[in-house]
Amino acid sequence: MFSHIMIGTNDLDKAKAFYDKVLGTIGVPPGRVDRHRVFWRTPTGMFSVSKPIDGKPATFANGGTIGFACTSPEQAKSFHDTAVANGAKSIEDPPGVREGAAGKIYLAYFRDLDGNKICGLHRIG
Repeated sequence: MFSHIMIGTNDLDKAKAFYDKVLGTIGVPPGRVDRHRVFWRTPTGMFSVSKPIDGKPATFANGGTIGFACTSPEQAKSFHDTAVANGAKSIEDPPGVREGAAGKIYLAYFRDLDGNKICGLHRIG
């Protein structure tokens, strides 16, 4: 459904170092810098961070979340824990299983260095 997701950053170097480590936990190779952006490519899509083209500060979406598919609860926890160890802030409930209309899912939420809400998600069963 999606070709790519791009979020803003105010510090490209810090964002690259952060996401190289965090996305590495789910098998994504290091990002490639292209002027004011960094791209992480996979066979199923692309994630990118960019300095805003309009020159204004990057801000995060109020109510927005970007979720990354994980292959297991352990991988989702590693994704989260690596983010927190590199400056992210753990938010909402601690990583764990939640049950709802979508069934059982393992969720691990954090805010990245620029305040973007990120989630590692594994669907159970």
